Amino acid sequence: MTADELFEKGLLFLREKNTLSALASLEKAYALKKTPAIMSFLGFCISQERGQITEAISLCENAILQEPDNSLFYLNLGKVYLKAGDKPKSLETLRKGLSVGKNDEIRMLLERIGNRKTPPFPFLRRSNLLNRITGFILTRLRLR
Repeated sequence: MTADELFEKGLLFLREKNTLSALASLEKAYALKKTPAIMSFLGFCISQERGQITEAISLCENAILQEPDNSLFYLNLGKVYLKAGDKPKSLETLRKGLSVGKNDEIRMLLERIGNRKTPPFPFLRRSNLLNRITGFILTRLRLR
């Protein structure tokens, strides 16, 4: 099989939510040909299946450096950051991906992640006890 065929097979597995099989196909494709698309999707699969976040981020960022106008690459990197537990970096990356090009999947992921509401007392830090208690009470009373 050629690298392009293996890549298409990997994408098919990803659409079926089978990241393990996608990882196997994408690794074979990457061994044959190192395109930005293969790098980006391989990075996503590595983060999901192996938890190797550093390697995944490196692959995704290299793909973005080579093709900075591809919003799918930002989506993959944003998902890697989410897997790593870095929500602020993920949101930043996903928003940058939207600025590069329209992508409904990014938009849906941003809606699912959600945004934080402004603190009740914006002049205080979010972690301030007064903000935390007031925010908790207002949320329980469904006033915010």
